[in-house]
Amino acid sequence: MMITVQDFTGVYAEQPFMQELRTTAETSKDVRWLDCTKIVGTDCYCDDEAIKEINELIDNAESSSKSECNRIIENRDNSTNAPNIHFFDNGNYHYMSKLWTDRVQEPFTLIVFDHHPDMQPPRFGGILSCGGWVKEVLDNNKFIQSVIIIGVKDELVETVREELSQSGESSILDKVTFIRESELNTLSFQSSLSSFVSRLSSQHSLYISIDKDALSPVYAATNWDQGTLTLDALKDSITALTTGRKILGIDICGERAHDFEGDEHHTVQEADSLNSELNREFVEFLNNL
Repeated sequence: MMITVQDFTGVYAEQPFMQELRTTAETSKDVRWLDCTKIVGTDCYCDDEAIKEINELIDNAESSSKSECNRIIENRDNSTNAPNIHFFDNGNYHYMSKLWTDRVQEPFTLIVFDHHPDMQPPRFGGILSCGGWVKEVLDNNKFIQSVIIIGVKDELVETVREELSQSGESSILDKVTFIRESELNTLSFQSSLSSFVSRLSSQHSLYISIDKDALSPVYAATNWDQGTLTLDALKDSITALTTGRKILGIDICGERAHDFEGDEHHTVQEADSLNSELNREFVEFLNNL
């Protein structure tokens, strides 16, 4: 398993587990720490020059270690499903999942855990954004087969349907399954998930992208409004979806804002401790899939 951490805001400096990873990256080729703090044009929106810089940073890191492609082949040969994990800061950088899936060279289904659908039509000349990256993948990635988005706020699903209908692009929703927030922890959730799983063949490759804002504030402190998904439900969903299938990668974002000063749920110290332990739990869980 390869872990890549992309630090955009410096927020990981306050998380003990992430600092353990940073120390490990100094001596191990299994962990890469990419300093993205000096790349401009990345907050919420990622312009073309920033995309170029980010991709070059990843390429340079891969040239000094084993490539993602070789690791996927190696994992397959060793009969292990341990995925490559990418951490990339708070939800403003969720568009990184688009850049990582650009590197996939085989048909795949995209699994997204998010309190927001991230399917807004572009508003600034087609620039890549944290609020529209899923649509960008559907529009431009020739390998994408289908998408399931779990934990979406109910009213945002209808908003996306209206926006895409108005722009004449509603047909892309034929590839998308939404599991709304109101369905979570109900029989409807289990039914929808089981129905989706039944449509996936055992040979189907998956790519998973997690924004921790899908989770209740009990489990994480993020920089966007949060949902009600439980950590157990998220883990159970991943297990159901991935059993017997190849995982091409797993992305994790949703840290607190770098200028967070506390809220009704957490102090700054509580938020950092909670997120640090959640990131540790994610790595341990995903490594055992």
